[in-house]
Amino acid sequence: MCLLALGFLLGILQPSSGQFPRACASSESLLRKECCPLWAGDGSPCGELSGRGSCQEILLSRAPLGPQFPFTGVDDREDWPAVFYNRTCQCNSNFMGSNCGECRFGFSGPNCANRRMLMRRSIFQLSNREKNKFLAYLNLAKHTPSQDYVIASGTYAQMNNGSTPMFRNINVYDLFVWMHYYVSHDTLLGGSSVWRDIDFAHEAPGFLPWHRLFLLLWEHEIQKITGDENFTIPYWDWRDAEGCDVCTDELMGGRHPTNSQLLSPASFFSSWQVICSLSEEYNSRQALCNATNEGPILRNPGNHDKTRTPRLPSSAEVEFCLTLTQYESGSMDKLANFSFRNTLEGFANPQTGIANMSQSSLHNALHIYMNGSMSQVQGSANDPIFILHHAFVDSIFEQWLRRHRPLREVYPVANAPIGHNREYYMVPFIPLYRNGEFFTPSRELGYDYEYLADPVDSFQDFLMPYLEQARQIWQWLVGAAVVGGIITALITGLIVLGCRKKRRGSTAETQPLLMESEDDHSLSYQSHL
Repeated sequence: MCLLALGFLLGILQPSSGQFPRACASSESLLRKECCPLWAGDGSPCGELSGRGSCQEILLSRAPLGPQFPFTGVDDREDWPAVFYNRTCQCNSNFMGSNCGECRFGFSGPNCANRRMLMRRSIFQLSNREKNKFLAYLNLAKHTPSQDYVIASGTYAQMNNGSTPMFRNINVYDLFVWMHYYVSHDTLLGGSSVWRDIDFAHEAPGFLPWHRLFLLLWEHEIQKITGDENFTIPYWDWRDAEGCDVCTDELMGGRHPTNSQLLSPASFFSSWQVICSLSEEYNSRQALCNATNEGPILRNPGNHDKTRTPRLPSSAEVEFCLTLTQYESGSMDKLANFSFRNTLEGFANPQTGIANMSQSSLHNALHIYMNGSMSQVQGSANDPIFILHHAFVDSIFEQWLRRHRPLREVYPVANAPIGHNREYYMVPFIPLYRNGEFFTPSRELGYDYEYLADPVDSFQDFLMPYLEQARQIWQWLVGAAVVGGIITALITGLIVLGCRKKRRGSTAETQPLLMESEDDHSLSYQSHL
């Protein structure tokens, strides 16, 4: 039955979202440095005729950067996306997307006017049907070509500054694997030289907002290719786990019976091919990953370097991390002390908050523990456990936001490592999003976590669609109330008039009723009325 369902889903091809819009991957767009695709709804760039958005110059942040990257003009990701485009769609109201054809996170409907709230749940709380559906959706994403987006297979210089485009097709799942590679790959300096101390999504303030957006976009793409608009990513709560609880054939794939590095052949994940996992080879060729298949998923949980990561994280370590009041501190990189971000990412001791490069804890601990494809940053998203893991990391971020209620200004506006200042556009997303936009509670982005949800908030979420409909038709409701009041008054008047006429025509035989208590008569009258 699951295979039949999967076969049906494979027939549904809809747009995905990610990096370079296919409509902007031409030499004409690159030479004009403009990415403003037409919206099919009205045939205009960015849906401008319908008021959805307009094609505008990109305003880049000019705030000073930290000292970690001592170069300028050598990496396509600097001042993203200015090397490729300086004009993109700027969407109005609740519209979103490379052509403003979609709704912002947390909104739905043809005009994106309806608020909605989705709930992410533990993978162990899903029914068997829900688990099978989740696995089928993952496999569908791995086998569905992205219709709207492509990946760059060469640098801008290798494209002759846009005159000879180098782009490739890719499936929806691997699109996100490639984006995680692209945001974290080393800078290619020419010859055999590279600069390794650079990452636009890790080891600095943007780590949590970047992955929050990454998960939202991934979730959004699954909703689109399946038509299941209520789909949410499940999470794996790994606190105090004694092993890889999700490494079973019923979930994310068990261990191969004869090769501990591979997945069990009983799991369809064993047939998946990884991409973007050979970083040293790309560096030696001064080339980008072009999404060529590179072999099966590798995973050997628990057989890792235990001097670096003795065990999986504990509840006490997560709780200590949550007590840290500073989101960021000091150098705002992996050497930051008493930084909530650095401690959760795993570069600081989860019992003291002091940076410790010899240990990998919390978020990093899971990657090291898996001892395979997940353990190398650039290719880690190849393993689908990545999604479950980062959903739980995001929930810890959410706990911190709710506990400390920081203003957006708490996120550093300047002097962070390149790519991580508050107003910097996040690499490699088009449409454009700034880091600071996702330093905000999840409920403002339309989702929550089941184990964090307030019952009162859940009831409000239940009422929200009805209240939203009432807001949209309140004029009609007021009018109906006025008309109803007038009709009620007329009917009441007629009843009273009829009662008076009847009273005057009463016979003497009915007169003794007038001797009853006035209070009883009054009470009866009110009750009758």
